[in-house]
Amino acid sequence: MPMDGIREKNSGMVYQVVFSSWSDSLPPLLDASKFPDALADVRKILVKPNLVEALDPPITTPVSLVAAIVSYLKARTPHIEIVIAEGSGAKEYETSHAFDYLGYRQLAEKEGIELLDLNDAELVRLEKPGCRRWPEMYLPKIVFESFLLSVPVLKVHTLADVTLTMKNMMGLAPPSHYQQGGHWKKASFHSRVQDSVLDLNRYRCADFTILDATVGMQEAHLWGPPCDPPHNILAASFDPVAIDAYGAGLLGIKWNTVGHIAGAHRELGLAEPLKIIDAGV
Repeated sequence: MPMDGIREKNSGMVYQVVFSSWSDSLPPLLDASKFPDALADVRKILVKPNLVEALDPPITTPVSLVAAIVSYLKARTPHIEIVIAEGSGAKEYETSHAFDYLGYRQLAEKEGIELLDLNDAELVRLEKPGCRRWPEMYLPKIVFESFLLSVPVLKVHTLADVTLTMKNMMGLAPPSHYQQGGHWKKASFHSRVQDSVLDLNRYRCADFTILDATVGMQEAHLWGPPCDPPHNILAASFDPVAIDAYGAGLLGIKWNTVGHIAGAHRELGLAEPLKIIDAGV
């Protein structure tokens, strides 16, 4: 089934599991969602964590979660090439520094898989005249040739209200076109940020999301206290709008107050009604 058909079939559906460990909690979550069935014809999968800067979890996606995902994929779908891909936003260093600092280089070498800096990837030029912020966009060619697995963390964002799977797609945006002299490699997204994130997802949204809601950041995306108590949840969905509405709810934010989620509702997925399925352990 084409990816659009899979997303439509799973509109509004979010799977969740109470977290005990990555190895114990991830497989039942992915099995319940029938995630492997969607990969039958896939040859390459891009695992896209949130490594916005070289900062420790829960600000960034834990390498131990991605290691569990890689292990699951190798066991259930050995025919698929796995690539871990990110384009860090930090101006002071390249994505390779985040890969090194956060343990992704070591994971890739151990598992024999590729690490890709999306900031330097080959680009394609695209047009969508109906987009208000980005009627023209440049994005990495590889993201249109691969199944895109987004692995964000649960966080409030000081400009975009939340940073979940839709905003995680900002790692795809090349600094050559979207830094524009700013202090951050994706600085042009800070102008009309809600429209910016929404239009980006109109070009390329996640095919599947695994949301790390084990802890969460309650006040900001790069600083401040983690959620107390921690949410202790892993969640997954084929629907990027549903998983973001779900994540916003965990953070106590109404999804229809977040511009990029509200704008994507009924276009890229369903924010409500949500069907939340407990995967058990």
